[in-house]
Amino acid sequence: MRNETDILALSVKDFFTATMLKYSIFPFIITIIVMYIVFFTVAGMGLEQFGSMNIESSQTTIQNGVPHTETVKTQLEGNAIMQYFMSFALTSWILSFFVYAIGGFFVLYVSIFAAVLVIGFLTPMVLKELQFRHYQDIEMTGHSNILEGIFLVLKWSVIMLLLFFILIPLYFIPLVNIVALNFPLYYFFHKMMTYDISSNICTKEEDKQIRFFSANKIRFKTLALYLVSLIPFAIFFGAIFYVIYLGHTYFIEVRKLRAN
Repeated sequence: MRNETDILALSVKDFFTATMLKYSIFPFIITIIVMYIVFFTVAGMGLEQFGSMNIESSQTTIQNGVPHTETVKTQLEGNAIMQYFMSFALTSWILSFFVYAIGGFFVLYVSIFAAVLVIGFLTPMVLKELQFRHYQDIEMTGHSNILEGIFLVLKWSVIMLLLFFILIPLYFIPLVNIVALNFPLYYFFHKMMTYDISSNICTKEEDKQIRFFSANKIRFKTLALYLVSLIPFAIFFGAIFYVIYLGHTYFIEVRKLRAN
């Protein structure tokens, strides 16, 4: 029986095999393409939201004792609006902060979401490779189908979005907002990762038993993996490792169940 250190070491060893490294390239490339499209789409929408803005300024001068007032009206559009705001030190700092903070936060979240969806297509191949290398005595029964998978992805996506809105009041409380902002995506991450793996290895009954007897252990592992994903670019390179690590966990749990 392997302990957690052995599982982690074995997962690292498996990840650095030629086959697994080949699989790890696909989430990286596809997620980068998705992020590239999302970035320019959002950037374009952002400029359109600025639309146009009328700037009116007046200046009064005195010539020969007679005051003269000149009014200048200017219409700024698109990039010109940004340049206008960036010409002031305070607004420049505020805009830069929001662009980098909100933009970075959004890109990180979308990258995790996209990577989780992408690795779902590679999970069966990764698990079959693990079975061939370490678990030939365990039949990969599986219990998923395409319609069920699509339904669950949509269901968990809707719940995730609802959680984002429900938790809005907590976003303004320091420290609590860190948990509130990450909980919805962690919920989706946990559901997707565990479903992708269990639905390829276990029967439904075995899955229920594992979730009942090993729920806390699996939650701890998915939480640890999610926290690693918050490191920029980690999800791009580590997505396949997540499947390997959790895959070992499920194979071992299934072996225990079937032995009894």
